[in-house]
Amino acid sequence: MPDISLIREKILNGKRITPEEALDLLHHADLLDLGQMAHSVRQRLHPDPAVTFVVDRNINYTNGCVSGCRFCAFFRPPDHPDAYVISREALAHKIEETLDMGGTQILLQGGLNPNLGLDYYEELLRFIKSRFHIHIHGFSPPEIVFIATNAEISIQDTLKKLISAGLNSIPGGGAEILVDDVRSRISPGKCTADQWLNVMEETHRLGLKTTATMMFGHIESPEQILTHLIKIRELQDRTGGFTAFIPWTFQPAHTQLSVDTAMPVQYLRVLAVSRLVLDNVPNIQASWVTQGDKIAQISLAFGANDLGSTMIEENVVAAAGVSFRLSLNDMVRMITGAGYRAVQRDCFYNPIKIHGVPAENTEETLSDRTSHRP
Repeated sequence: MPDISLIREKILNGKRITPEEALDLLHHADLLDLGQMAHSVRQRLHPDPAVTFVVDRNINYTNGCVSGCRFCAFFRPPDHPDAYVISREALAHKIEETLDMGGTQILLQGGLNPNLGLDYYEELLRFIKSRFHIHIHGFSPPEIVFIATNAEISIQDTLKKLISAGLNSIPGGGAEILVDDVRSRISPGKCTADQWLNVMEETHRLGLKTTATMMFGHIESPEQILTHLIKIRELQDRTGGFTAFIPWTFQPAHTQLSVDTAMPVQYLRVLAVSRLVLDNVPNIQASWVTQGDKIAQISLAFGANDLGSTMIEENVVAAAGVSFRLSLNDMVRMITGAGYRAVQRDCFYNPIKIHGVPAENTEETLSDRTSHRP
């Protein structure tokens, strides 16, 4: 049995933990102890008692996809009668609605659709920028690799063209688990782990910020979770380009993977270890979209300092039968009810507006906040 107290001492002294120590924590640390360690790091990085969020909309420009991901319930083959490519009219309406609701960015993602060439993406970006003042957080690494491969140009040249057309930052989707043995079994048509990392490194070198994600709770092992985290940490050491890390649990309904849904305790353990391993990534985002508001509140005591988006629209997770929804007021109540100030931010974590003050019982301890844990 590992001596968790020695690992805890390292963490409290601000020292980096090894992959082996992180694995020991994932396997053996008491849940509340693990949460307290992660929360101490969160407080060191973010001493202000605030939790941030962004108002944006997920716009899926196409559901036509040849990736064949076994975990996806959203895609359709490109020639399927239910496959679509969004019209300019529908896109403009969605963006106008987002701006009217106080949104500051759109998350623009879609399937790997062979019917769409590089010119489609450039024209899409230019269309948006010519009509709207809004941040475009778009095109995950698998999309970038697919676009570059079809255009027969380099990743760097593809990124330069998209940035010139209006791309402002890149989301961390499509990471799943950054281990090719896992990727080949759950997403055989997607880019490799190295390709995903290369897109992110090239993006950072060109001056754009990105996020990083991890989808777990399917066929991966704890060791592979740690491999994923260490790859993110090593790239961040080189570039400093990740603004946030978002771990979320696989939702198996309506997919081709027959596994049990990960329990909240597993989510909280992985979330906390993510905060502890990724000492160089400034923000950890809780996934209320997959966990619901109550677990999201508890996540704020397990290392998370951000609650992501109000999700004016979300289609991919919803296709798997998960449909948690939050209005702006709900988001503010969730944050203040957990004892924090609710701060709306932009994509770069710059504060835009303070929406609420904490509830009176801000002296709640970690044990209090987790006394009703699942």
